[in-house]
Amino acid sequence: MNGLELSREYFESFGRPLLENDFGGLLPYVAVGLIGSGSECLGFDDEVSRDHDFEPGFCIFLPGEETVSRRDAFLLEKAYLKLPKEFMGVKRDVLSPVGGARHGVIRIPEFFEKTVGSSDGNLTFSNWFSLPEQALLEATSGEVFFDNYGLLSKVRAGLSFFPRDVMLKKLAGRLLLMGQSGQYNYQRTLSHGETGAAQLAVFEFADSAISAAFLLSGKYRPYYKWVFRALREQTPFSHLAASFEQLITAGNSADEAAFKTSLIESISLEIIGALTAKGLSGEKSTSLEAHAYAVNASIADAGIRNAHVLAAV
Repeated sequence: MNGLELSREYFESFGRPLLENDFGGLLPYVAVGLIGSGSECLGFDDEVSRDHDFEPGFCIFLPGEETVSRRDAFLLEKAYLKLPKEFMGVKRDVLSPVGGARHGVIRIPEFFEKTVGSSDGNLTFSNWFSLPEQALLEATSGEVFFDNYGLLSKVRAGLSFFPRDVMLKKLAGRLLLMGQSGQYNYQRTLSHGETGAAQLAVFEFADSAISAAFLLSGKYRPYYKWVFRALREQTPFSHLAASFEQLITAGNSADEAAFKTSLIESISLEIIGALTAKGLSGEKSTSLEAHAYAVNASIADAGIRNAHVLAAV
């Protein structure tokens, strides 16, 4: 049983009866689920994950104090803390994890202020450009078990993915970096005898290509340690994961360099094919730089379009 399943079962066994029997007056304003940080909210937790911050618990989301009073929230939190400390062989931790409690009563405006810097989830283009994708993923991953008030689900829906122009700007920047690092600079740095720089070029290419794959999939890229798993399980580019692993782990002998160059080109063509299939670029070239500027030119907002092509990277 993974963390999301454990949370749902714990809520159904103890949380729902508590709310319905003791806090019926608050039910119209309550949302319950498990969202935020932690591998369990991505569905990626396993036995190794249980060594820290793993416990039966759930989040009770409330609107601001103008709707639900501080006293009612306090009483609800006290009642939550009295729920059983062990469930299905898993114990609740008496200490809050680093970064604060992940479960219990949480104000919706405070959750989004902490996660994405906006209490109502409304972001400027500048906010969209500067926010780490993992923060946006924390705000939108996991599962909402029910949402009677609707505010939590409404804000999450507005944050579900980048606005189109922001996505295009980010994509254009990643394509340009792929072209510069992989198609151009990898072989040139090897020719200079700079094997360290060549390896950095490969890392830059792989990092940018992985980001492009997530952008083209309409998915936020997670924290680095979950990137490969998410790529394999949550995008149509799962077949590229092995190629990326080979790129970043192989050496730079003559044979290995030739192999890596062929991988770079095959990955590049795969990304270009996806751009073409989605109608994001009409370029016929195999140059990623050409496609980067084609994607940038399709941005509707003039301010975003005219900003530096790497402004959103």
